[in-house]
Amino acid sequence: GYPGAATLIGDEDRFSQYIQSAIIEATINKDILMDTPISKPALLRQTFELGAAYSGELLSLNKMLGSLQDAGNTVTLAGYINLLNESGLLCGLQKFSVDMARRRASIPKLQVYNNALKMVYSPLTFEQAILNRKYWGRIFESGIGAYIVSQAFVHRFEVFYWRERDDEVDFVLRKKGAVVAIEMKSNAEKRTDGLDKFRKLFNTQSTFIVGDGGISAEDFLSMNLERLF
Repeated sequence: GYPGAATLIGDEDRFSQYIQSAIIEATINKDILMDTPISKPALLRQTFELGAAYSGELLSLNKMLGSLQDAGNTVTLAGYINLLNESGLLCGLQKFSVDMARRRASIPKLQVYNNALKMVYSPLTFEQAILNRKYWGRIFESGIGAYIVSQAFVHRFEVFYWRERDDEVDFVLRKKGAVVAIEMKSNAEKRTDGLDKFRKLFNTQSTFIVGDGGISAEDFLSMNLERLF
């Protein structure tokens, strides 16, 4: 987390300003722009802002191109997402597949490393978001995903998503051949059939549901995920 922002949690405007100036701008200016030649720094910032807003969702690079000004090409965007990943801000998860070419050609699932980075760009207040079931589901999935990718950085395991037609698994973890599938469930209406399909297709170490009917979010966020393998 970001300790400096802890005292500002009750004030959404000041909290947002702190995250933008002390975390986002500081990281982009000091960790990326000072160390890496960037031809379009404004595009780098736009890429992060769009990616953070869509954290927890699949968004193709071509769709991102259509939403960004002076975007250039998908190679540029992929390179910027890679830089943002190396700086601990935002990553693009690949679809799980035994075929490396299929993984690399997949639509990325965007994921921030801390959910505060997504909330900064939320069009809703926290109270409004809680009352919007669909939007809250995205925030919930992004929050769990942020913890997963942060743990992956520390414990050196890979993180993917999986989707085939209507079947999906929110997060797939892999380390030394062991595979763990994790599905988010923020409300009773969400189907979890994808876990069963995934289990049948791949040699899965274990599967988990986080949220309604499974491990509580609070318990999951206190787990050492390396122990899942």
